[in-house]
Amino acid sequence: MPPEIQTFLLAMTPIGELRISLPAALTIYQLNWGAAYLISVIGNLVPVVLLLLFLEPVSNWLSRRSGICQKFFFWLFTRTRKRYSFKMKKYGYPALIAFVAIPLPITGGWTGSIIAFLFKIPVKIAFPLISLGVIIAGAIVLAATQTGIVIEKYFGWPVLLGVLLTIGLVWFIRHKLKTHEKNRYNN
Repeated sequence: MPPEIQTFLLAMTPIGELRISLPAALTIYQLNWGAAYLISVIGNLVPVVLLLLFLEPVSNWLSRRSGICQKFFFWLFTRTRKRYSFKMKKYGYPALIAFVAIPLPITGGWTGSIIAFLFKIPVKIAFPLISLGVIIAGAIVLAATQTGIVIEKYFGWPVLLGVLLTIGLVWFIRHKLKTHEKNRYNN
């Protein structure tokens, strides 16, 4: 299978999305960065379109056919809207862009599409917001991957690994400090 198609298919996967396809395209398939970026963004947006168009009809159809599905969807939608509607009202549509743009597991186009569906954001509004988030995430992943390639090329794997471990350690410590501060003020 041609590397362009493999990149496109990787970008369509849930959780992995372009966080997987871009590094694979640049390092394994040796595509140029422009082609890798464009193919990854387009591949990431294909499931977004399908999810935005079909999540509601499919969930309605399942709810009509199964009492278990109806109860599950009612529970899920009610719980999610109750827990997160304050944040959605407070931050609005930019929150959806930011959520999709942060290239971490569980964020991205797939989850952004589900959020848009759960909060009843119309497709004509949700798609441009999610697309912008995917474009930004692609730029971040592209920059990070290119930086990693340059570090590895000039300094070797040990330095690249050291940089990645340092970044991970700093993030972990900051996360623990924030959690500690939050718990301290809540008690």
